[in-house]
Amino acid sequence: MTTASPWATDDLDDLRGLVRSFFEKTVAPNVDKYIDQHHVDRDLWNQAGELGLLCMSIPEEYGGGGGTFAHESVLIEEQARIGDSSWGVSLHNGIIAHYLLAYGTEEQKQQWLPKMASGEVVGAIAMTEPGTGSDLQSIKTKAIRDGDDYVIDGSKTFITNGSQADLIVVVVKTDTKEGAKGISLVLVEGDREGFRRGRVLDKIGQRGQDTSELFFDSVRVPVANLLGSEEGQGFIQLMQQLPQERLIIAVASVAGMESAVAQTIAYTKDRQAFGRPVFGFQNTKFKLAEAATETRIARVFVDDCIVKHLTGDLDIPTVAMAKWWTTDRAMAVLDECVQLFGGYGYMSEYPIGRMWADGRVQKIYAGTNEIMKEIIARSL
Repeated sequence: MTTASPWATDDLDDLRGLVRSFFEKTVAPNVDKYIDQHHVDRDLWNQAGELGLLCMSIPEEYGGGGGTFAHESVLIEEQARIGDSSWGVSLHNGIIAHYLLAYGTEEQKQQWLPKMASGEVVGAIAMTEPGTGSDLQSIKTKAIRDGDDYVIDGSKTFITNGSQADLIVVVVKTDTKEGAKGISLVLVEGDREGFRRGRVLDKIGQRGQDTSELFFDSVRVPVANLLGSEEGQGFIQLMQQLPQERLIIAVASVAGMESAVAQTIAYTKDRQAFGRPVFGFQNTKFKLAEAATETRIARVFVDDCIVKHLTGDLDIPTVAMAKWWTTDRAMAVLDECVQLFGGYGYMSEYPIGRMWADGRVQKIYAGTNEIMKEIIARSL
């Protein structure tokens, strides 16, 4: 029932073949291993870099692939298709690299982007704090100017790629002004004295992702590590980049829905109950008809968002709509799919159960769905 997306091209179809093969041969066989160790193998980043799968939407002059968000979407979709949530590659590619591209100095871009594209450097962004989630204006982490350095003190939590990151974009307060004023973004290398990583957090889902606590105890970094031409631009920078992060989540949600529906159709046609396939019962067919319809609607909506994003026409309220609606409907579809799998759907070794647990956080991160509705309401 799937149809080609309007943003698809022959070039992207060729890329999809490469990406699909990479995930099936390199990632899928190791999903259980990643979950057990709570992180992907560090060499996975290098292997992806060798194939040109990192920083695909970064210009070639900085070591990237010279592509667009469409190239990143292919990677996001294929990762969701195999049910992997361990590898934080979409954050690395579609978010961290683009903070550097948009706000970094030429020296910063030349220093870091080629290494991110090769897999030598893994990126992360540290926004959330133990007492501050969606309310970024209330962060407490400080970066106090001392000569040619900033001295950073504070802590962050729920940081994707936290245990492996070599470069972290840290959201800090560079002065004491209230609210958004005084928020800046500062680059912190993972080997800086005073920087330490806490535990990899024990999550309900995405158990193979190294989501970590980070601590900054008088960490000194050069003033040259500031992202942007001057202090106090951080909140604006975050607001400019968050829409792409939210679109990434919407793309992953739709691809997850498609995979879940396909798996459930196959399972119910094979599974026997009361002398016939489970698919033969009217309730099963009706539930899957509903799930397939909602999935198709979500696909059309997100494809339209991707097309608009590629032309620079995607506005903030629309991407907020995409983020909240797709993540909400993805959980509804996944819940129905788990129900149709019966007891096996609740087993962690079944992909459908993992997808259900992994998907729940999508309604929370990158701004909760309640925040998305607030953003939408402001535009009405």
